[in-house]
Amino acid sequence: MTLSRTKYLSLPALLFAAVIVAGCTKSGGHNYDKEIYKPKYASGFVITGADGSDSRLITVSNPWQGADSVYMSLLVLAEGDEAPAGFDGKVLKGPAQRVVCTSSSHVAMLDAIGAADRIVGVSGIDFISNKNVQSRKGEIADIGYDGAYDYESLVGADPDLVLLYGVTGASGLEGKLRELGIPYMYVGEYVEEDPLGKAEWVVPLAVATGLADKGKAVFEAIPPRYEAVKKRVADVAARPVVMLNTPYRDQWFMPSVSSYMVRLVNDAGGTYAYNKNTGNTSVPIDMEEAYALTDGADFWINTGTYSTLPALRAAFPKFADTGPFVNRRVFNNNRLSTANGGNDFYESSVVHPDLVLRDLVKIFHPDLVPEDFVYYQRLAD
Repeated sequence: MTLSRTKYLSLPALLFAAVIVAGCTKSGGHNYDKEIYKPKYASGFVITGADGSDSRLITVSNPWQGADSVYMSLLVLAEGDEAPAGFDGKVLKGPAQRVVCTSSSHVAMLDAIGAADRIVGVSGIDFISNKNVQSRKGEIADIGYDGAYDYESLVGADPDLVLLYGVTGASGLEGKLRELGIPYMYVGEYVEEDPLGKAEWVVPLAVATGLADKGKAVFEAIPPRYEAVKKRVADVAARPVVMLNTPYRDQWFMPSVSSYMVRLVNDAGGTYAYNKNTGNTSVPIDMEEAYALTDGADFWINTGTYSTLPALRAAFPKFADTGPFVNRRVFNNNRLSTANGGNDFYESSVVHPDLVLRDLVKIFHPDLVPEDFVYYQRLAD
């Protein structure tokens, strides 16, 4: 299911908010009102600094669904700088060397900048694909999940920084981290709708780990690769109709036309089957309408936990006579799954939107992509 879009402030408003925070943030007489990094695609962060200082202020905005005017800041102090009294954000004294990740996407972003060896804790290590993490499985703390965190393991990991995410509200870990005095930063890639905006969150993670130049270089290489894949379908005349998802708790949710997955479908030379949802949230449709949409589609993708046509038929027998099912044009993004049920699509694709796009082009226009699938696969008979 593609989840709804968070309401974001415009970039000028976000910068203004950052300056308000920065105006109260002086270290050695510095004001953190100098723009250091202006996101090109992401909507949820800005990075500011001060003349004469290498310290950086990362200001995060609205990092979960439904958030409105929520701002959080992390001040990454350079040697010799101090955070002043009155600064109510989080303070990181020097680049983070020991990091706890509460989402597998955080693992992928740190790996992309060469900082996977700094990961000392994760949520659900058995579901993570990253080879560095798996090779150090005995050394990395598994801190559990929201509602069942293992605080003893968290404290034992001795992190400099904990990376958080929220779905429809703040992380359940936030209060405990404040109590323990452990710095944290929300990573809002989850609610970004632009595939390149999701990838751009590698930059603030790089700043927090003292690898700013590496982070910028990693990200700046992604848009050209993405655009190169888009060009493969620039001249296609036929744009096949694409149905998304399967029912979730007896409801079939259809994402907005401006959502992350729909943007990928469009960029891959496809046409989204449901153009009625022009809002900023996914909307449920009844099963009759879902059947009609599926039957009228050329392809059906993102089928949840289902990897075979027999399993999909057993769950939704009525849909076995739809066009995509009969023609074996049903695909899922779970080609890189772990033995324990993890899915690398939800881990590493955040920093490889070009590979996701290429997979989709291969599905919709197979003659244009000689490369093998990375994340997607056709449902087996």
